[in-house]
Amino acid sequence: MEETDREAVATAVQRVAGMLQRPDQLDKVEQYRRREARKKASVEARLKAAIQSQLDGVRTGLSQLHNALNDVKDIQQSLIDVNKDWRQSINTIENLKDVKDAVVQHSQLAAAVENLKNIFSVPEIVRETQDLIERGELLQAHRKLMDLECSRDNLMYEQYRMDSKNTHDMNLIHTYFGDMQKLSEELAKQLWMVVQRSLVTVRRDPTLLVSVVRIIEREEKIDRRMLDRKKQTGFIPPGRPKKWKEKMFNILERTVSTRIEGTQADTRESDKMWLVRHLEIIRKYVLDDLLVAKTLLDQCFPPHYDIFNKLLNMYHQALSTRMQELAAEDLEANEIVSLLTWVLNTYKSAEMMGNSELSPEVDVNSLNPLLSQNVVDQLLSKYMSTLTSNIIGWLRKALETDKKDWIKETEPEADQDGYYQTTLPAIVFQMFEQNLQVAAQINEDLKTKVLLLCLQQMNSFLTRYKDEAQLYKEEHLKNRQYPQCYVQYMIAVINNCQTFKESIISLKRKYLKIEMEDTSSSHTSMDATLDIIAKEGCFSLLDEVFMDLEPHLNELMTKKWLMGSNAVGTICVTVEDYFNDFAKIKKPYKKTMTVEAHRRVVVEYIRAIMLKRISFKNAEERKEGAERMIKEAEQFRFLFKKLAAGSGEDTEGLCDIIEAIAEVIKLTDPSLLYLEVSTLVSKYPDIRDDHIAALLTVRGDASRDMKQTIIETLDQGPSQPNPNYVPIFKEITVPTLTVPKLLK
Repeated sequence: MEETDREAVATAVQRVAGMLQRPDQLDKVEQYRRREARKKASVEARLKAAIQSQLDGVRTGLSQLHNALNDVKDIQQSLIDVNKDWRQSINTIENLKDVKDAVVQHSQLAAAVENLKNIFSVPEIVRETQDLIERGELLQAHRKLMDLECSRDNLMYEQYRMDSKNTHDMNLIHTYFGDMQKLSEELAKQLWMVVQRSLVTVRRDPTLLVSVVRIIEREEKIDRRMLDRKKQTGFIPPGRPKKWKEKMFNILERTVSTRIEGTQADTRESDKMWLVRHLEIIRKYVLDDLLVAKTLLDQCFPPHYDIFNKLLNMYHQALSTRMQELAAEDLEANEIVSLLTWVLNTYKSAEMMGNSELSPEVDVNSLNPLLSQNVVDQLLSKYMSTLTSNIIGWLRKALETDKKDWIKETEPEADQDGYYQTTLPAIVFQMFEQNLQVAAQINEDLKTKVLLLCLQQMNSFLTRYKDEAQLYKEEHLKNRQYPQCYVQYMIAVINNCQTFKESIISLKRKYLKIEMEDTSSSHTSMDATLDIIAKEGCFSLLDEVFMDLEPHLNELMTKKWLMGSNAVGTICVTVEDYFNDFAKIKKPYKKTMTVEAHRRVVVEYIRAIMLKRISFKNAEERKEGAERMIKEAEQFRFLFKKLAAGSGEDTEGLCDIIEAIAEVIKLTDPSLLYLEVSTLVSKYPDIRDDHIAALLTVRGDASRDMKQTIIETLDQGPSQPNPNYVPIFKEITVPTLTVPKLLK
């Protein structure tokens, strides 16, 4: 207590010190005193009130505890009295068993009396219900059926309560209401017929469909009520639960499956396009059905049925099953493409599930694939295998057809620029184009694979094409009168090579990704093969020319030639005449023809010199022969300049060789012969000793010693060939007489 007093005094001192910190506050001491006195009185009053309240509460609590004690004593006494009375009434309760049985019997009789009217009218209600079902008044029929079922169920329940083991009475009730079960089944048939045609019914008579749904909902509620009662009592009427809602969805699922399967109207035997038609009918039916389901059917079912999404899943599952069945069949290549295009592209496109009228309920990105990736891969593998066999067969057939054209007696067709051609390139690349367009419908990867396959088979095909062109030439050489249009068709073969090249490039640009354009090693191989075919074709045509020129070439460098033969004129006319046909050859092969013809003419002319058919007797003959050679070289130059017009070919160099040889022959001073020959050798370093010996022999005035000296001196001299010079003398052989024999 003293400690509390000290704390109070210390607190008071502190408060007073706080109030009197400035001199002017001393005037307010009395005011402060009165204020503190009021506060003190107020605190004392609140304290007294609180203490009084606590005392009143304690007093009330003590009073209630006292009353509770008295109540507990009274309850204890009452329990003792109740226990005493209960023990005394046990025998009395056992004597009331008969009353209890009477009450139960009374309850059953009351239920029987309540249902008596319905029981006696069961046959009549059954007939009325049957009539209502036949008239299609399903709601009224179901109402009466529910009344019958209710009467039966109540009677059976009361019987179950009275004696659950009495099966005889249960069977009696069940038999009496036996026609009711038939009515239920008949009504169910009518319901399922409406459900099966729901997509048609909803357009013509939506009220009927709504009635069916209402009936199913009623049955679902009764099922739930019966199941709840079973949990409580263990009793459930026969035929319950009916599960008509579940059956309705099963019926819808079977209907959807049947609708999908029933769209196949044709077979492969009756129509090659059977699968395309089948898939198109499926697409149309499914889209139409889903649109009807979304706009009309959805309004006829309660929201919790989620009928549209359930139908969507049913259609998706039915389609998946049907696609798997089709994939398991022995499909042809075009049928595999049709199936995969439909499954991978059409199904999720705007033409079907991606239709704007189905969104947002249908999200194509959430739809599972109709076919597993494994099945798709198997189909693609089968397609590539079949396509490979087909392409090989198509190419073989196309080549056989083209070969038949080669022996025709009419010239081949010409393109818009007048170049001869056959239909082979167009047929081949039209086939490639069609298959690539088909593959592109599926996906980019397949398109690339098909393109690479086409190029690979094209490479093999060109090898066969080359062999057939060679056989064509060999057959012609056996009888040059047959085929009649050999030259024209060989030109067409050459032109086809250029067309093939252009078509291959076009095909790759159109269907191959830029980053893959250089990955195909077959392109270089095909170009090389095509160049070989064209080159061999050009050479075979030139062989044809030079076989006709052979008699005239044999006149060169002979006495007849020296006396004024027109062999070179005839050669030029013949070459020009042939080249009128060769004008139908496309660039660059036309240039190849001109260059090769020019080279061969010069080679044959020089070969005629080297054959030593003539040996000039004097300077006059040498001069006359040399001038004739120079004139004929000019004729050749003029001819090939005319033939090569616009091709960029250098027509000067080859004929210069003839003129250079002519200068050696024309030389009048034998002492300068070594110098002239050495100049010739320096220009054309592939000239061999036998060529020089033959040339000096034709000249006719070189002694054996001179020949030997010139040849030996030239052998010792350095050779500095022109890097741009293309050897020509290496092709020319001097007949039999060797240099040592000549010098002896």
